[in-house]
Amino acid sequence: MRGKDLLRELQRTVDELAVLNEIGKALTSSLDIGEVMHVILAKVSELLKPSNWSLLLKDHTTSELYFHAAVGEGSDRLLGMRLRPGEGIAGWVAQHNQPLLVPNVHADPRFASRFDKASRFHTKSILCVPLTFKERTLGVIELVNGPRDGAFGEEDLKILSTVAEFSAIAIENARNFHKVQELTVLDDHTGLFNSRHMKRQLEQEVMRATRFGHPVSVIFFDLDHFKSVNDTHGHQAGSQVLHEIGRLLLKTLRSTDVPVRYGGDEFVVLMPETSKDQAVAAARRIGGEIARQAFLGDKPYGPVKLTASLGVAAFPDDARDPENLIRRADEAMYHVKASQRGGVFAAVSPKAPERTGTLTAGVSSEP
Repeated sequence: MRGKDLLRELQRTVDELAVLNEIGKALTSSLDIGEVMHVILAKVSELLKPSNWSLLLKDHTTSELYFHAAVGEGSDRLLGMRLRPGEGIAGWVAQHNQPLLVPNVHADPRFASRFDKASRFHTKSILCVPLTFKERTLGVIELVNGPRDGAFGEEDLKILSTVAEFSAIAIENARNFHKVQELTVLDDHTGLFNSRHMKRQLEQEVMRATRFGHPVSVIFFDLDHFKSVNDTHGHQAGSQVLHEIGRLLLKTLRSTDVPVRYGGDEFVVLMPETSKDQAVAAARRIGGEIARQAFLGDKPYGPVKLTASLGVAAFPDDARDPENLIRRADEAMYHVKASQRGGVFAAVSPKAPERTGTLTAGVSSEP
């Protein structure tokens, strides 16, 4: 019997080393949090055989936990759900930064049954460990119901705690990578994407639109008489105006639109799967919001009123490649500048020379 126990223990050690080896490979293969964690937890599942498992990450703004990944019966209903600080077994583990092994959750007052109700799953036991990097809790890994719905053991807790150390490093590395990526594509003043990112995104959208037959539209605009803001109130005031424009665009546009600071006081909005008529309507909304905005309202000399001149062009009607699409929208914007400023002009399609471009003035009066 002792020989069989020794053999079983040796096999478990071999399995553990194999899992840790696979985890090490996963850490170096990708910087996508979801992808890495799915690989890690899939390997853990092979070893510890839980019925369900979840990865919950911490929202450092609210200190809440949210389900980032979940696998098992009813787990798809948990994705996106949030735990209040300290709520449930997972909330306690995150708050106290300590692992927890609960053989019978119904005998533990910390258990939050509302998640069983949401997933329509019956939890019996939980093994939960914190994901900690440099004494900062990033989230938790939670395993539910051991093999054949049994409880987990202390050895399982040790293994999962070791895995959690690797996982925390993977999550921190992925987050730092994405932060660096954001710094290379975001504009400092406005928080919008920069022109480098726009060019890559526009190329991809034009390729996709060509394949699937969708339109893509571009709005190109700049602020009228922006130079007078810098000349009168200084460059810090000008920078704040650009920041306020960035916030205005993010508030006004759809989540699928891509607002870009092109340079100086010039902005571009990339609108996938959007016709020219729809883009013109969006340009009118943007122009109206800018005209109504009280810029620099927190300054003694504020508020400052501004307008914008906006040009619109669409693929494939006005141009069939990204560079010419931007050029046509830019030309349409300059048509407004040459006319009266503060309006919207749509590029004239080369396919239909008999048509005339449409200049929409009085944008500030749009509802």
